[in-house]
Amino acid sequence: MRLCSSPVIVWSGDDSAGSTCRRGLALAPSPVKEVAATQSLQIAQPVSLRDARSQSELERFRADVIVVVAYGLILPQPMLEFSRYGAINIHASLLPRWRGAAPIQRALLAGDRDTGVSIMQMDSGLDTGPVLMQEKIPILEDDTAGTLHDRLAELGAKLIVRALDAIEAVGSGRRRTGRGGDLCSQARQREARVDWRENALAVNRRVRALNPSPGADARTRGVGLKIWRCAALADGGAG
Repeated sequence: MRLCSSPVIVWSGDDSAGSTCRRGLALAPSPVKEVAATQSLQIAQPVSLRDARSQSELERFRADVIVVVAYGLILPQPMLEFSRYGAINIHASLLPRWRGAAPIQRALLAGDRDTGVSIMQMDSGLDTGPVLMQEKIPILEDDTAGTLHDRLAELGAKLIVRALDAIEAVGSGRRRTGRGGDLCSQARQREARVDWRENALAVNRRVRALNPSPGADARTRGVGLKIWRCAALADGGAG
């Protein structure tokens, strides 16, 4: 099936102006906006998706499907309904495990052996819609949140192309995730503090899960430390 060949990038932006991000002390266009500009793609940057005017402006594009990637906002119900195939999301976990904002960090903190990407149909819940496609990858012993993010991003890019190519077929074979599973929030700053009473494996998971952001930290003899890498030794010690 052939979808519309004129995509529109809807970008939430990274600052109050909604159009730029900070690099050093200056404001510069976000990477998403820069790539869109080089490809001559249309860009829409509504301040909010909840007001009727913004929704009408987006509806006029008559999209076949809305693809959501790390948008950071819950789409209001009208946004889920005015495109032919609704809105589908690229989510970095094997739903229903790790629904919510920080699936990569939570998978690492929990010591999961596998994770993956789910292509899901969005509904009014938080990652509760039907799963259209899913693919699993192993979590490597030295994976950090950064390296795992990059591998999942590459997988997600491939999987969404396959899902769009077969959107009518995958729609008929979807399964609903429901509201079960594990709901996860962003890692809080207090979770970055290493508790040396934990065993070596737990400390190792914390350090990897919080690299690159916000970074695990500790205080030793009154000195504040940022810890980016560590290893659990075979005898249960830490290195």
